[in-house]
Amino acid sequence: MPKIIGGSLEQHREQTRRRVFDALTSLLAERSFDALSMADLAAQAGIGRTAIYNHFADKDAVVVAFASAETDRYLDRLGQALAGATGPADAMRIYIREHVSSSDEFHFGFGPELYAMLSRESIAEIREHVVAVESVLRTIIDDGIAAGEFAIDDVASTMALVHSSLATRRATPTAVEQYVLRALGA
Repeated sequence: MPKIIGGSLEQHREQTRRRVFDALTSLLAERSFDALSMADLAAQAGIGRTAIYNHFADKDAVVVAFASAETDRYLDRLGQALAGATGPADAMRIYIREHVSSSDEFHFGFGPELYAMLSRESIAEIREHVVAVESVLRTIIDDGIAAGEFAIDDVASTMALVHSSLATRRATPTAVEQYVLRALGA
C-alpha cells in the first residue's frame, strides 16, 4: 500500500499534485516539454513512476491541471484585491499592479514552443483559463466606458494592448500603470 502524505486522502492528492507541478516548472527550466516523460516528472516529484498516472493521464493533463490551478490561485488573489476598488480607474490600477507584482509567483503562459506540442483539446482547455482572466479585464474596461472614465472604441484591441503592456520587463509597474491609464483616457 502506498504511503499517504498529509492528514487525509484529499490532502495527499493536493500535495502530490503540487509536487508534480513544482517538478514540471523545474524540469521545463532545464529542458523542452518534448524531452520530458511522465517518469521524469514522477522522479522529480518524488513519487512512484506509476503513481503519477493516478493523478494525471499524460503530460498534457499535467500542463492543463497546472494552468487551471495557477489561474484559480491568481483569480482568487485578484478578486480579493479588486474588492477594494473605488471605481474603474482604480480597478485598472489594481489589475496592473497585481499582474506585474505577481509575475514571478504565477506562471503566465508557457510560451509558443510548449503550446505547439500540446493537443488541440489541451490548448482549448488552457484557453478557458485565459478567458477567465480576460473577463476580469473586460469587466473593468466595460465599467470604465459605462462610467465615462475610459474613452475607447475597440474593447478587444484595448485588452490585447493592455496585456502587451503588462508583458514588458523593462518598465516599472508605475510606468505601465500610467501608460495604460493615459491610453484609456482615464
